[in-house]
Amino acid sequence: MLSPLMKIRQIADYQFGRGVGEGLFPENVEIVYSKSTRRIRYVYLDGKRLATLRPTDGLFSLSIDGAKRIVEKSLPVKCLVTVKNDVSKFVVEGNDVFAVNVVKADEEIRPKDEVIVVNEKGEVLAVGRAVLSGREMRAFKCGVAVKVRRGVEELS
Repeated sequence: MLSPLMKIRQIADYQFGRGVGEGLFPENVEIVYSKSTRRIRYVYLDGKRLATLRPTDGLFSLSIDGAKRIVEKSLPVKCLVTVKNDVSKFVVEGNDVFAVNVVKADEEIRPKDEVIVVNEKGEVLAVGRAVLSGREMRAFKCGVAVKVRRGVEELS
């Protein structure tokens, strides 16, 4: 049977790309379980929540701290959406990302995937859910590409 740490690392590898699990979740993470179901619910590092394991699909919902950890460690992820620098101020406030503002999006992104939104400098702006595939984000000139759940400035 897998240890809880190995389990969350494998889920992260599956969801975000091989090797992400170990970089995102070091040995000293704190795993919090649901009181009612006794299943893994939250993962913390130094008192900051990195991710929430969604009971609906068994995948992670990233926090801003989790997203920053992935990006700062330059992990090989398949969940990055890069937007134009001039819309950064709107995205950090929690506004959705429109396809016309997408500069780059990973080919493997599918609708409903968890994504990290970064600017052209590679700075984390927000986390959210893809509405379009990576290819559609680059091709479309209208419509929402990413439904932003939390922008960086929403935390302050």
